[in-house]
Amino acid sequence: MDITVLGEARYPSPLDYHVSDKARVPCSVIVDPDAPPAEELFFEVAGPREKLFFDPKKTRAGVVTCGGLCPGLNNVIRSLVLQLYHGYGVREILGFTNGYQGLDPWRGSEPIPLTPEFVEDIHKEGGTVLNTSRGPVDVSVAVDNLIRRKVDILFVVGGDGTQRGGAELFEEARSRGHALAVVGVPKTIDNDVAFVTRTFGYVTAVEEAAKAIACAHTEAHSVFNGISVVKIMGRHAGFIAAGATVASQDVNFTLVPEVPFVLDGEDGFLVALKERMLRRAHAVILVAEGAGQHLMAGGEDKYDASGNLKSKDIGIFLRDRIESYFKAEGIPFALRYFDPSYMIRSVPACADDAVLCDFYARNAVHAAMAGKTGLVIGQHHGVFTHVPIGLLASQKKQLDLNSPAWLGVLASTGQNFAQFPA
Repeated sequence: MDITVLGEARYPSPLDYHVSDKARVPCSVIVDPDAPPAEELFFEVAGPREKLFFDPKKTRAGVVTCGGLCPGLNNVIRSLVLQLYHGYGVREILGFTNGYQGLDPWRGSEPIPLTPEFVEDIHKEGGTVLNTSRGPVDVSVAVDNLIRRKVDILFVVGGDGTQRGGAELFEEARSRGHALAVVGVPKTIDNDVAFVTRTFGYVTAVEEAAKAIACAHTEAHSVFNGISVVKIMGRHAGFIAAGATVASQDVNFTLVPEVPFVLDGEDGFLVALKERMLRRAHAVILVAEGAGQHLMAGGEDKYDASGNLKSKDIGIFLRDRIESYFKAEGIPFALRYFDPSYMIRSVPACADDAVLCDFYARNAVHAAMAGKTGLVIGQHHGVFTHVPIGLLASQKKQLDLNSPAWLGVLASTGQNFAQFPA
């Protein structure tokens, strides 16, 4: 996959190690001679280049964080700053606040000068020191501001919508003749970014979700016929739900967006839950926020500021239907409802995610200094890559229902009710 470059790289890199621009990583490493032939994708390998497009002494960079919170945002900001400052000698780094609206001088605050002293301890806290928001910005106004501030590089930390916005900023700058490198760091706690093995924050989310499940299990197990319903993130994909289920080993039913399920009827979820309660007198149900949307059809669709369709609240819906069902069946129960979503996404990154944040950020800096633009840092088979924003935004990643992740869920829960893979 070819990556857009701003022009000829002419400045020698101060770094000793370099990666060839010709190095590529295949999208798939599994070879099946019996499978029909398919066109293979090869991604450019990320890393420092021998020559730079930007003169570090004259370069000014900007950083913006967009969308919902995710463990590790401050780690990414810190590593971007330290790699720019110590690795390349870039001294001017601006932190634009409150998401993309910070690029609009009429809506945003004055950007924050980012220095090694400013970012020294930010990785110890959750959230983002630059704040965040959802929603687009007037691209023309934003580029006017970037040109006026003489910003050469913009790092955008966010999901696919954020990255599409970054591509629009680059295209607008190019139409003005301003050499702006826009490089994305993929951010989604749901781990649903295509062509990226794992996004930062996911492992932390699984760990925190497993803690919530442990509490839910204690509640359910400590009373007669205790039922705990736990709702966690996962608008389009059930990676967190699957990971937390296998990690905790205390979940009895896991519901994810990839697998629509039947609620009523002899083969439905409610009957399976009743059988579990009569047999074991307690149950833990884990549901991803995007699961069961087919059960709540009708009503007005609502969208967030970024234009994403909001999921209807499957947690409350499921809680209410379980209560109604068990009352109608005359079966006593004690139901507890947990929604730890905001707690999970606002904590600091765990050690594993902190390392991943650093790798993503440093590779983003390498790409930008070489004059590469319109890309997001990806990861394939343990190798960091350059993924064109247009390709990344063309699809979302979902659970493979034949993968160890989902098969582990089925083995751990033993759930048995009518489910229909989407």
